[in-house]
Amino acid sequence: MKSIFKRLLTAAALSTTMTTSVFAAQENTAVNLDQLLTQLEQGKLFQNTQNEQREKEFLAKKAQQVQMLNEADARRTQLTQRSESLETTFEKNEIELANLSETLNNRMGSLKELFGVLQQVAGDMQGKFENSIISAQYPNRGVFLDELAQKMGQSSKLASVEEIERVWFELQREMTESGKITRFDAPVMNADTGTKNQQEVVRVGAFNLVSNGKFLEYVKQTGSLAELSRQPSDRYLSTASAVQEQKGELVEFALDPTGGSILGLLVQAPNMTERVEQGGTVGYVILAVGLIGLLIAIERFISLTIIGGKIKRQLKQATPSTNNPLGRVMKVKTDNPTADSETLELKLSEAILREVPKLARNLTFIKIISVVAPLLGLLGTVTGMINTFQAITLFGTGDPKLMAGGISQALVTTVLGLVVAIPTLLLYTVLNTRSRGLISILQEQSAGIIAERAEQGE
Repeated sequence: MKSIFKRLLTAAALSTTMTTSVFAAQENTAVNLDQLLTQLEQGKLFQNTQNEQREKEFLAKKAQQVQMLNEADARRTQLTQRSESLETTFEKNEIELANLSETLNNRMGSLKELFGVLQQVAGDMQGKFENSIISAQYPNRGVFLDELAQKMGQSSKLASVEEIERVWFELQREMTESGKITRFDAPVMNADTGTKNQQEVVRVGAFNLVSNGKFLEYVKQTGSLAELSRQPSDRYLSTASAVQEQKGELVEFALDPTGGSILGLLVQAPNMTERVEQGGTVGYVILAVGLIGLLIAIERFISLTIIGGKIKRQLKQATPSTNNPLGRVMKVKTDNPTADSETLELKLSEAILREVPKLARNLTFIKIISVVAPLLGLLGTVTGMINTFQAITLFGTGDPKLMAGGISQALVTTVLGLVVAIPTLLLYTVLNTRSRGLISILQEQSAGIIAERAEQGE
């Protein structure tokens, strides 16, 4: 019974704690049911007091909330009326604007067509002036035309008489300047140092710009002048110098009628060194073999010429000399005065055989080079085509530049092979003929010696 009583006291105390903090402060004092009942009654009274206080506060603020609600309703009504007023004004303006536009169109009449043509002409001229080298001398012409074209695109603005006259003036100036050779000073970017220098520029109509003997390009994005990174060959550069140095006389000039497009492609063409580099390793091997053949041919040509001269001098002398093949062959006769004709013939044949390798030395090697060079060229062709097909396999045929490397190698090696083979074969033919001629002289003189000895033996 005591445990149940304690549990009831604890539950009542906890309930009282949750109701009010004041009553919680006294919960520990409740030791029986009467005290608990008293505390509960006091807590109820305290709670009623709080509720009454809250009700008073709410009633006190009710008037204020009603006032705020009234103000919000008034504000909404005001804004609604303003919105309706603005909508009405907007509709009136729309109608008035349509009427004014119609009036403007009626009053413009044929001028509307004129302004349309003016807008089109201004747009076309702007594109032309951006690419024209005349803009290097007269910059910022496109700004006026761009503004005029945009202005003509708006129906609310009209072109003035001054603006229409300036369009005519710019057109006339473009035509006039395209027929002149003019000199003016302008900053030019040096292709080697990348610095800008103020220097004299010669403009040949609307076609080319030259300065200091070099061709220039007009960079339309920046409106500046720069030397071409690669200049054309000397025969074209000489005309550039001539036109800059001319003082009223007629000179030849390499004119680009496209305004620089052909010149740009011309300077991109590879020179001789770059063409050789396109041949790759096989190309260098062909050139090395050709150089070796050329050196051998030069050495053989000089040697055979010297030997031929000595043989000719020996033919005019009866005393044999050992500094030439014919003298050494004739010395066999002197060294064997008592030998019969057959023995002397054998000894002469032996002497001639000793001289033949010296006269025909390395000629076979030159012939081999003339045969091997085109074969190396064919090897380079096959290698280049393999590279081309590999590029097609990896990247497709969409970009021809990817295939150009292999095709260039194939063609260049073929050309190099023929360039080496043709002159090498001609040199071999000349040198072999010269060598055989000298050997024929030895054989002829040998036959004469044998015949002479045979006559003496009879």
